[in-house]
Amino acid sequence: MNDSLTTNINPLVTVIVPAYNMENYIEECVDSILQSTYSPLEIVIIDDGSTDNTFHVAQKIASHHEIVRVMTQPNKGVSYARNNAIEVARGELILPVDADDKIAPDYIGLAVEQFLLDDTVKVVTSHGEFFGNRTGVWILPPFDRHLLAIRNLISVCAMYRKSDWERVGGYCTYIKGLEDWDFWISMLKDDGKVVCINKVGFYYRIRTNSKRINDRKYKSSVVATLNERHHEYFQRELGGPLHLHRSWSRTLNHMNYWRKKLFRKSII
Repeated sequence: MNDSLTTNINPLVTVIVPAYNMENYIEECVDSILQSTYSPLEIVIIDDGSTDNTFHVAQKIASHHEIVRVMTQPNKGVSYARNNAIEVARGELILPVDADDKIAPDYIGLAVEQFLLDDTVKVVTSHGEFFGNRTGVWILPPFDRHLLAIRNLISVCAMYRKSDWERVGGYCTYIKGLEDWDFWISMLKDDGKVVCINKVGFYYRIRTNSKRINDRKYKSSVVATLNERHHEYFQRELGGPLHLHRSWSRTLNHMNYWRKKLFRKSII
């Protein structure tokens, strides 16, 4: 598929909603998407082997809205779920929304505008707002390809082309956490523009047992997988591998470089 959008004034957007044990939140999430001012739109909910009533709630939603489709899979994790949903997506543009989050009514339309204005745009995001156990506006920093090497700069709730998802092979299915950061590195490490809409476009729910909190225990494994998958990128941007203390990576790699150089010189 060509990276350029078709000449349709309003290209079809597919919103994918992976859900695992989200019976208490998914209706609120999908309702926020249905309130979008943009059209045409389709919503693909994929249940990741939930043990509660998530799948049945999703089916009930779909029975009332033609643009909603529901899928299910054995519990394999969010990367598998996103990939499977995107595989069947009909839209040229993809927007992932986690099943306990929400979006603003104008977010999709404003994001599509950016793709129509500039073919070099690969990702469109926005500022966010926390709700639940924490409140406040989430101001994302400007995109920087160098800074992306040490921290995730883009929310999972950002729009991109399905063709770019295909190009990078989708979301990594074996990384244990921060799969969205790995995905953005895969998509953007060599080129592509990122646009951040200067307003709140999504609402990020903070819960005591949220995935964001649970992912922290996999920090060492995540760093190892990122180094394995993006060795050349980290070498270029950090002068060596990503370290557990990520913000120190450039300094540590620089020190290791001179340590090795002095060692070689001492044995000559």
